[in-house]
Amino acid sequence: MSAPMIPIAGLSLSSREKMGQTLAKGGCSAGSCGSSAGPDDMDPATWAKVKDHPCYSEEAHHYFARMHVAVSPACNIQCNYCNRKYDCANESRPGVVSERLTPEQAARKVLAVAAELPQLSVLGIAGPGDAAYDWRKTRATFALVAERLPDIRLCLSSNGLALPDHVEEIVAMNIDHVTITINAIDPAIGQQIVPWIFHERKRYTGIEAATILRDRQLQALEMLTARGVLVKVNSVLIPGINDDHLVEVNKAVKARGAFLHNIMPLISDPAHGTHFGLTGQRGPTAAELKKVQDACAGGANLMRHCRQCRADAVGLLGEDRGQDFTLDKLPEVIEDAPEARDAYRAWVAEERKDRAAAAQHADAAAAATEAPTLFAVCTRGSGRINLHFGKATEFQIYEADSDGIRFVGHRRADNYCLGGHGDSGRMAEIIRVLDDVPYVLCQMIGEGPRKRLAAAGIEAIDSLGEEYIETAIAAVLQSRAARLPRAAQGA
Repeated sequence: MSAPMIPIAGLSLSSREKMGQTLAKGGCSAGSCGSSAGPDDMDPATWAKVKDHPCYSEEAHHYFARMHVAVSPACNIQCNYCNRKYDCANESRPGVVSERLTPEQAARKVLAVAAELPQLSVLGIAGPGDAAYDWRKTRATFALVAERLPDIRLCLSSNGLALPDHVEEIVAMNIDHVTITINAIDPAIGQQIVPWIFHERKRYTGIEAATILRDRQLQALEMLTARGVLVKVNSVLIPGINDDHLVEVNKAVKARGAFLHNIMPLISDPAHGTHFGLTGQRGPTAAELKKVQDACAGGANLMRHCRQCRADAVGLLGEDRGQDFTLDKLPEVIEDAPEARDAYRAWVAEERKDRAAAAQHADAAAAATEAPTLFAVCTRGSGRINLHFGKATEFQIYEADSDGIRFVGHRRADNYCLGGHGDSGRMAEIIRVLDDVPYVLCQMIGEGPRKRLAAAGIEAIDSLGEEYIETAIAAVLQSRAARLPRAAQGA
């Protein structure tokens, strides 16, 4: 297929060349989040809201970037998995930021990022405290940005306790995406996760705190969905505490109109200083997370591509450029470039048509697959095999079976290549992370890591660089099917 031309900032490059340069700088299926198929399976108004939102559409996260601004440090609850850190550049988890901003500083930073990254489509406020509790700063930031960048969608995340108090303002300000963290609907379980809350100038603990929090969360969810706001519910999977209970949470949020349910793993490390980290509460394995997600099939649509972003994240999901846009690095003069964002979105629209057609053919090729097969994909975006194995810090996991080819999650591992040489310890961790995945698809791989993967029963394939992910997977399946009869004849 021919690559269309995309003019950005006075340049004229082929779409693949431009995409590669853009993503290098900064850059759902229905089974995963229910929001990639487009107008055929949802009303046009809803599709218009999600099609360019990388968190609300698995398909969109291949193309579009988000940014968070850390303007709301105050929080009204304490979670046993949370320890908000400031001036921290080395941890990738919620609640962590390098610098706290005033609304004016945040707006300036958003303008700078929008001028540099045409992929930017969403501004979110996710802390480092609670965006609804620290509402004055959240509201001021959104107002400043909306005045200058009306094409950027607004999004906020909250624990839900203060959220009902601000629903009418949220609707009036066209904040059409809200995330609520709901880890339990049974207060007996909730009190094991949240030891205290601060509500109406009073501190509550135990069952009472968990009950108030639960009631306010569900009230906010009902109020928002009744007004047409898309709500994503986050739940942290904590083994031994709420793992069996999350199916009930899924049913409850679906009944109240949640658009997506994001079940994400507990991040538990003593070095983070959280209660769970210091008391030895472990996080789930990839298999345990998938088991709970699969158990929720048929309930609220699941999000499987979450990266559990920092509160100052910038760029594509899985590729944070926040450290490139600290206050000291912002230019003195910032000029908006809406024409670059318009051109980029026009390019994405055409690319989506190509990829949708390719995916349809790929699904047909996968129809003959007897047993589900997993693929680990090295990609830096655009839905293509376009990243060197040694540079991958995460692998996107796809599953192929008789129902087709679909994204099912991602797995993180430190990149193997360090300045021209490989790290043996990191390679061992990559093999452990991919122990149930028989194929790795990448743009390029050296003979050393190829042989180590092969010794572990993993075939690395680098002959399909720049192909769409689905097309590449279909090609592998077809090649495997062609080899099997010959192998049977030889036997």
